Amino acid sequence: MELADIRNELEKTAKRLAGFRGSLDLENKEARIAELDDVMLQPDFWNDQQAAQKVINESNGLKDQVHGFYEMAEALENVEVTYELVKEEQDAELQEELEEELEGLIKRLDEFELQQLLNEPYDKNNAILELHPGAGGTESQDWGSMLLRMYTRWAEKHGFKVETLDYLPGDEAGIKSVTLLIKGHNAYGYLKAEKGVHRLVRISPFDASGRRHTSFVSCEVMPELDGDIEVEIRTEDLKVDTYRASGAGGQHINKTESAVRITHLPTGIVVACQTERSQIQNREHAMNMLKAKLYQREMEEKEKQLLEIRGEQKEIGWGSQIRSYVFHPYSMVKDHRTNTEVGNVQAVMDGELDPFIDAYLRSRIQ
Repeated sequence: MELADIRNELEKTAKRLAGFRGSLDLENKEARIAELDDVMLQPDFWNDQQAAQKVINESNGLKDQVHGFYEMAEALENVEVTYELVKEEQDAELQEELEEELEGLIKRLDEFELQQLLNEPYDKNNAILELHPGAGGTESQDWGSMLLRMYTRWAEKHGFKVETLDYLPGDEAGIKSVTLLIKGHNAYGYLKAEKGVHRLVRISPFDASGRRHTSFVSCEVMPELDGDIEVEIRTEDLKVDTYRASGAGGQHINKTESAVRITHLPTGIVVACQTERSQIQNREHAMNMLKAKLYQREMEEKEKQLLEIRGEQKEIGWGSQIRSYVFHPYSMVKDHRTNTEVGNVQAVMDGELDPFIDAYLRSRIQ
């Protein structure tokens, strides 16, 4: 890269950073962080653990923004100093270091900008993610387990904690369904991009004739709701079943009827949880999942009505195919909403989903 090009990139980067400074309202955020720090120092802070966790999450989210900005501002200063040295000395090795530093800073800016797009009401919340294989038996169920691994890898790479709330294994391989709670700041904001039907095309390892198969798995994503959201659920509208847990887990598995399945009769929505040893705890988790599903259903109905009023033809919900993963006759993953394509299928299956999530979030503000 020519020095003039580096200078242009530096100027663009400095302008982007200045734009963030103007929009972040750093002084108010720093004042709020100080307030929250004082709250966390109070001796009765942990008396209400749910309220305490909300304070911690808000504090961490604000600190990520403020500290992230100042770290990038310091990195920009360092790159500017290196640029001046290169301009004076014309050192090829130093210029290579400069280009690497600049590339890294631009990448951090892109990631930071993406985080600022997560400003909808529940983007900051934990995410409840469900996978449901379609028709196709073992083939689709195996595809479900591959997606389970993919999302687990993605979450781990982003420092999120993954809890399995419900797990129903396949008859021969894979899964019949799985429900995950993915915990971390902005987990729902990112993962809402994954809501929809995921299609796989490959030579089936379960077909002795080596034929090509197409499989489908639906992915549903909801925010975990806190106690501030009121969703009316009448006891008489619920059918509650208990059963023995069937997934991999502790010694209690298959010994007690600790697992809970709740059916909401008016809507037909079914939720289940088997992750805890206690039936009471599993019921609480299941009720929270039901609450999230009913709330999301209500929000989607409202959005659908608004689109009808405006005369817009846009499909709402998670029933549409959003992405294809082709293993044969060529290798490619393509998102049909943004036309984003990645040729390295294995990297995607190892959790490299950020190009798709990034493109989807940016498309929503254009």
